[in-house]
Amino acid sequence: MFLPARLGPLTLRNRVIKAATFEGMTRDGLVSDDLVDYHRRPAAGGVAMTTLAYCAVSSGGRTYRHQIHMREEALPGLRRLVDAVHAEGSLASAQLGHAGWFANPKASGQPNIGPSRMFSPYAMSFSREMVGADFDRLTSDYETAARLAVEAGFDALEVHLGHGYLLSQFLSPYTNHRRDQWGGDIENRARFPRQAVRAVREGAGSEVAVYAKLNMTDGFPGGLELADGLEVARMLEEDGALDALQLTGGFTAKTPMFLMRGDVPLKEMVELERDPVRRLGMRLFARRLIREYPFEEAYFRPLARQFREAVDLPLMLLGGINRLETMERAVNEGFAFVAMARALLREPDLVNKLRAGATTESLCVHCNKCVTEMDRDGTRCVLVPAGCVQ
Repeated sequence: MFLPARLGPLTLRNRVIKAATFEGMTRDGLVSDDLVDYHRRPAAGGVAMTTLAYCAVSSGGRTYRHQIHMREEALPGLRRLVDAVHAEGSLASAQLGHAGWFANPKASGQPNIGPSRMFSPYAMSFSREMVGADFDRLTSDYETAARLAVEAGFDALEVHLGHGYLLSQFLSPYTNHRRDQWGGDIENRARFPRQAVRAVREGAGSEVAVYAKLNMTDGFPGGLELADGLEVARMLEEDGALDALQLTGGFTAKTPMFLMRGDVPLKEMVELERDPVRRLGMRLFARRLIREYPFEEAYFRPLARQFREAVDLPLMLLGGINRLETMERAVNEGFAFVAMARALLREPDLVNKLRAGATTESLCVHCNKCVTEMDRDGTRCVLVPAGCVQ
C-alpha cells in the first residue's frame, strides 16, 4: 500500500487517492483559503493525490452558482491550491465535468441541456436536447478546461462519466432517448463520452495523467446496466486516451445513496434546502423516494472485480474502504489504487496513521451528515469539532 506506484506518466508516493467530494468552498466560483486547507490537510496526512471536485468545463455546466467553472479568472487560486498540495509531497487532480440535464439555469443564466428533453427536478424546467453545435462546443469546452487545468499545475485530470452528470446521461438509457448517432445501442450512447475523453487527453498532453470516473451501473432498472458498463470500459481502453478508471455507481437523480451507502440524513437535508417547493416535496416524499442502502465494507468490490477481469487498464477501487486490511486486499486482487473520501473527512491524517501502525481502520461511522454540510459552511465531518483536526 505504501510503496510508490505509477499512474500514466506520474509516480505516486503510495496507492491512496483522496476521491472528489464536492467541497462547497468556492465563493464566486473561485478558490478560497478554506478550499486550499481542505486539500492541504489530506496531502499532509499522507495521501498520494487529492482530487479537486467538480470543476465545470463551462459556466452552463454548474449545479450551484458558486461552483468553479474553468476560466482564466480561476487560475491564480487553482495554482495556489496545487502549490499547497505539492508542498506537502502530494499530487493534485482536477475533476472535470458538466451537469447537463440537471445543471441549474439560475446559476448560469443559461438553459440546461442534455441528450434528450426531460423535466429536471433540480432545474424545475425541461432540458433542451443537444444539437450538432452543442456537441462541437462542449467538446471544445472539455479540451479547453483540460488545457487550463494543466496551466494551473494539476498533475492529473479526472473526467466525470458517472453519477448522472452529462456524460453519464448519454450512457444511461434513462436519460438518453435519442435514435441518432448519439443514442440507441451502447456504442452510440458512448460516442459523445468517448469524444469528450479524447478531447481532454488532447488538451492535457502526454505529461499529465488522465483517468475517468466511470459508472459501473446506475443502480436501478432502466438505467445503465453492468453489461453496458463493462462494454464502455472496453471501448475507453481501446481508445487509448486514459491512464486508469475509477469505478463508481449510482445516479444522483434516482439512486443517490447507491454511491454513499449508510445512513440517510433526511432531517438535515430538509433543513438546508433553500427552495420552498423542493423543501415541501422532500418533507412529503423523500423518505419514500430516497432508498437507503446499508453500509458494508468495500461495497463496490464485487462489481469492480468484473471490470478487473474485463480490461487491463489500471483500476481505482472506490466505495466504503475503511480498513488497512481491505486496502491491502484490493491491491493483492489487482487494483492499482484505492480511493477514499468520507474516511479522510473524518481523519485527514489517516494514511499516515495507517502507515505508522497507529491504527488499522477509519473512525468514520457513515452517518453521511458530511454531505449536508456543503450547503452550510462547506463539506466537513460533523463529528470533528469546528476548528479542530483529528
